Amino acid sequence: MTTSAPAGYEAEQRRDDLSAYARYLAAMDASMRQKVALTAAHLLCEGRVADMGMGSGQGSAALAQLYPRLEVIGVDIDPTVIELARRAHRHPNLSFQLGDIATAVFPPESLDGIFDSSVLHHVTSYGGYRHANAADALAAQVEQLAPGGVLVVRDFLDPGPEPVLLDVPADDGDDGPDPRSASTAALLDRFAGEFRSLSPEPGFPLARVEPAPTGALPAPRPGWRRYRLTHKHAVEFLLRKDYRADWEAEVKEEYTYFSQAQFEALFARLGLRVLSSTPLRNPWIVRNRFAGRFELRDAAGARLPYPPTNYLIVGEKVKAGQGVAFGLRPAEGPPRFLRIEHHQDRATGCVFDLAARPHPTLDIVPFFFAGETAYVLARTSYPRPIAHACREETPPLDGSGPAGYLAEPIAVVQSEFPVGHTVERALERAAGVRAAAIQRMIPGTTYYPSPGGILEEVRSMLVEVEPTFVNAPSEDVSGFGTSGRIRAIEARQLLRAAQVGGLPDARLELNVYDLLARFGLPFGPWIGDDIALPEGRADPPGGGAAGAAGADGGAVAVVRPTSLRALLERPSRRRFSRVDPSASTGFLEVRRARFEELAEGGAVVAARELEYVVPRPLGALTVSTTLLARAPSGEVVLGVDDHDLPAAQSFSGNSELLVAPAWRLPRSARTLADAEAFVRTRLRVEYGVEAGEAVELGGAYRPSPGLTPELVQPLAFVVTAVAAEAPTAPAGAAPPVAPAPVPDRRLYWVPLTELVAGREHLPDGHLRVVALRAAHALGAAIAPPRPR
Repeated sequence: MTTSAPAGYEAEQRRDDLSAYARYLAAMDASMRQKVALTAAHLLCEGRVADMGMGSGQGSAALAQLYPRLEVIGVDIDPTVIELARRAHRHPNLSFQLGDIATAVFPPESLDGIFDSSVLHHVTSYGGYRHANAADALAAQVEQLAPGGVLVVRDFLDPGPEPVLLDVPADDGDDGPDPRSASTAALLDRFAGEFRSLSPEPGFPLARVEPAPTGALPAPRPGWRRYRLTHKHAVEFLLRKDYRADWEAEVKEEYTYFSQAQFEALFARLGLRVLSSTPLRNPWIVRNRFAGRFELRDAAGARLPYPPTNYLIVGEKVKAGQGVAFGLRPAEGPPRFLRIEHHQDRATGCVFDLAARPHPTLDIVPFFFAGETAYVLARTSYPRPIAHACREETPPLDGSGPAGYLAEPIAVVQSEFPVGHTVERALERAAGVRAAAIQRMIPGTTYYPSPGGILEEVRSMLVEVEPTFVNAPSEDVSGFGTSGRIRAIEARQLLRAAQVGGLPDARLELNVYDLLARFGLPFGPWIGDDIALPEGRADPPGGGAAGAAGADGGAVAVVRPTSLRALLERPSRRRFSRVDPSASTGFLEVRRARFEELAEGGAVVAARELEYVVPRPLGALTVSTTLLARAPSGEVVLGVDDHDLPAAQSFSGNSELLVAPAWRLPRSARTLADAEAFVRTRLRVEYGVEAGEAVELGGAYRPSPGLTPELVQPLAFVVTAVAAEAPTAPAGAAPPVAPAPVPDRRLYWVPLTELVAGREHLPDGHLRVVALRAAHALGAAIAPPRPR
């Protein structure tokens, strides 16, 4: 389906979408802001959407206010709530309807989106604690969803019945029965007797554990008590221990009813293709209600991570018999598609393995403007089963589920035809856009997605087309049961999705940033975790050494900046020579697998043998870092390593490459806490950097999902101290390239605004992602607009 922009829509977009979005989102409380952000990240912001169990209607009104192309219908079972919402919220694209979300409220296949935000546990709790009620409600909702429509569920996760040990303070209140004044330990004792208070047999077993004098476990902190209970009951308590004002109402509800695996299996049975399955940890809750407030251990005494504060699963409805998931089976035979090259560093003797595919690809990014709002035509729900292999190799740090279907640019293999002809033919085949509808082509971004192990240079072409709100199946190019759909998506919508883990394809994100920056358009509000970057000292102490953190740990290092221009004018280097495979240690391995696309009943819809590359000794997970400090002027600077890599030499002829410090994680790193500890050690040893609190800089991304299951988690660190700093390079002069003896490697501190403005000079994909995200999160200025 393709539609043109309706009359008057440009003016409405100018009023509602650019300025109103920022103002309206900023005025919401944190909980509502997250709800709206998560909804918007996975809906296309057009069509007919039901907000099930909408409560006050504020979230429904926010969606309607922010997205005038979206018809929003708030649904609730309480007629008083419906009437109050109608009085409080009046918008032309908003309505409220009385209905039971567990039954059919709308005709079959009449909705483009359904959102359940923390409501399904009400269906189970006030239905006799019958967990199957949630499955029945979702089945009824799927019937009302049109094919291609999206179901978004935000609720809680059942971690399972395994026994755990929970340490909580007994000295932060009294031992009385009043939940408003009771200590955390006393509240837990009370909770164990009244949880699920509507049940004929409320409560659960809870045992006080006295530490053994010579036990292997560390004793609880002074004034704390230790208890043994199930993991599920521990999480139920921790998620509500601070909601004391309405305690009697809270104990009626059972928050958790399905595990993550049960949610994913249910979605598949209902004919939903899982687009996202992610445990969420609200940073404010973690910092203010979890950290230092309890300790959770398994039965053997090992520390457990903080429980998710919410869970998000997103499913796309497909027609009966279409694929909803992938299975993986090993396949025999030598590699026939991918090849491994070997390059030796002449200075160190180290041999680098690089994986490459035979043909270069071109990413095509059609776009148009409706008023001041940019829209992008993207290929959504495209099958990328190799990404699914990451979960088989090493589970993602955030616990996210399968990601076999992704949103990405329209990609074509570069052939003997000129680029302009290639783009024209590809757009007509894939999106139905004829050459006459193309207004201009703009060479886009060029970068190396993961140059440490992948020999790949990604090029893109931005193509301005006539406004067309297309939503149509893509041409069959995948070899599976689907090749996705071509859809028009608001450009900043894609950035919001990337910030909450809803857009794992880095290529599309980078092209959207490039598009907006080229025309001086705002990136929109940052909805990921905030980066608390202090102002820092006025001058770097010690005659050029970076400032250290204060006793409170809240300072930021002040360092001498180096301009991006000075780095780019450094002498070129060529460090690598091609060598025979016998010189390699076999770091990279090409694997073949048979990927089977499965329908809702498990039947095989399609199957293909594909090759992909993984590191033998390490996992498929990478952490890239954003190291933030301040210049003496107060300007924000980012730590950049002037590195040498054979991928850079292969494409540019020279080996020098500005990179963000990044590491493949060992397989033993299973949680974000493990990854953070590993990275802190590497920063200290390799760069002499001490870092403050780590912040997830948006969701994890996949640099090359058609080639490797690699998943990259960007982490931002506020640098608190630097062991040794290089002298500032004179204007126009090249800085020294020889690394200081201690630490092993050095960093240059480049103004963040210069990195964003000069992003075309940052071919390292990881550096480009973290620089743009950091600039977005911190509100750094972008380049002035270019003429439209």
